[in-house]
Amino acid sequence: MKIIGIICEYNPFHLGHQKQFDLLRQQFGQDTAIVCLMSGNFVQRGAPAIMDKSCRAAAAAACGADLVLELPVTYALSSAEGFAAGGVKILSQMCDGLCFGTESGNAESLMDTARALLSPEFSRHLRIQLDTGVSFPAARQAALAAMGADFGLLRCANDILAVEYCKAILAQDSPLQPLPIRREGSYHAQTPDAENPSATSVRRLLLAKEAWQSFVPAAALPHLENAPVHDLAQGEQAILYRLKTMTDAEFEALPYGSEGLWRKLMHASREHSTLEQIITATKSKRYTHTRICRMILCAFLGIAADDLDAAPPYVRVLAFRDRGRAILKQAREQGCFPHIGEAMDSPCWDLEQRCDRLYPLFAVDSSHKGIATSQRRVWIHK
Repeated sequence: MKIIGIICEYNPFHLGHQKQFDLLRQQFGQDTAIVCLMSGNFVQRGAPAIMDKSCRAAAAAACGADLVLELPVTYALSSAEGFAAGGVKILSQMCDGLCFGTESGNAESLMDTARALLSPEFSRHLRIQLDTGVSFPAARQAALAAMGADFGLLRCANDILAVEYCKAILAQDSPLQPLPIRREGSYHAQTPDAENPSATSVRRLLLAKEAWQSFVPAAALPHLENAPVHDLAQGEQAILYRLKTMTDAEFEALPYGSEGLWRKLMHASREHSTLEQIITATKSKRYTHTRICRMILCAFLGIAADDLDAAPPYVRVLAFRDRGRAILKQAREQGCFPHIGEAMDSPCWDLEQRCDRLYPLFAVDSSHKGIATSQRRVWIHK
């Protein structure tokens, strides 16, 4: 039996995700086990997940995932590099391969680009480009061009993350086999494609209270259709309160605040009265919108740069089926993961509990704002 890992957000689970499961089992056999490592209640773009992690995990398990683990929040809110590295580190302990969507679908080209990015020559060229004041993505492309390497795979969102997965596999000497699948449709499309919807488009429909159910597998619907919807805008006042009461030292300790960015965010937070104004005042050609959003969310959740550097001592189980339970048992017998009860006195546990308590503040329906997120594990007998 082959065990394939997927690092994901399922924000929310849709038809494209079901297609990935189906393609994997068509390629490797129906007995292929799928282990999903899913972001919890906060996602990498610096926002709350549209639905609670338990609902999203249950939807994935109902559609064919054998085991759904939670990607620790310190990895989920990292840069693309940290997100990929954390996921690869965890899945390398129990999986044979790592499957991910890409615009190119070319494993050899992705690995070649990853090797170029890990070379000492690249670091030198990158510093030269960054010193010109351009953004990191632009500097990275220019550095590869200066080396004579192909930078075409760093133009599209899925390819960029796919390269980071390949980098992590190489850097960690991981046994994971990279298994790219060509992603059809646009990652950022606002209007959902009938067969290949983007998560962005499904979230837009959910928030607009328009029909979205046809873009989700039938097996997932019972777990999603009555789940409370969450949106960053609903928690804006709580975030503003936190930003306006932070000390200079707390701003300085934030992740992503190097080169004086923390000071720029601090001044913007004290001078402006909306999140949009603060982000606009902090953003520049060099610093991306997503980086500022992650920084602000980390400020709200109380996550410092040191927290992102600390390796979580456990992995939380969100959902499983019969085959997933056997995989988890084997992994624990081999010493891959300590039981969560052995790590409940760790700072990581305290941090994740705090994040889960704050998540309901983003509920669109005010009746759910005082309801703490579910900690239940879901077992689907199949």
